[in-house]
Amino acid sequence: MSEQPRTQRKTVDIYTDGACSGNPGPGGWAAILSYGGRQKEISGGMHHTTNNRMELFAVISALGALKESCDVSVHSDSTYVVDAFVKKWIESWQKRGWKTSDNKPVENQDLWRLLLITMRKHDVRFIKVPGHADHPENNRCDELAKMEVQLQIKRLSESSQEAESAG
Repeated sequence: MSEQPRTQRKTVDIYTDGACSGNPGPGGWAAILSYGGRQKEISGGMHHTTNNRMELFAVISALGALKESCDVSVHSDSTYVVDAFVKKWIESWQKRGWKTSDNKPVENQDLWRLLLITMRKHDVRFIKVPGHADHPENNRCDELAKMEVQLQIKRLSESSQEAESAG
């Protein structure tokens, strides 16, 4: 019986960013998935969140959008996200039962755990890009994330006005 050749996995570049107005406050996230010369933009927001949660949610959402196992390079300006993997903080947190080096609970554990689950089927590496530099994809993600923040602010304002007029 002959062995089936392993199919080549797709190589995908993902660019992410998160934004928040206040911390916590209305937030937005965005990602660009790039494969074979094509790009797909995704974004979303939450009405009460933090910048770090939006940075994490951008990566989780982008990886979750991939339909098959891929080799992925995640490009982010978030030191928080990139260093967790590059400097192996996440491994240390897990070994210590999700505690930091000063024995405090790791913040955003729910999203870190979800990110690890989302990463399982992919080979993922993290690359730090300079924030607010002349990096087209990072700049576009920043723009999309900020648009989502504004959308959340508008929704909060509208629901506040509806509550006032109903009361």
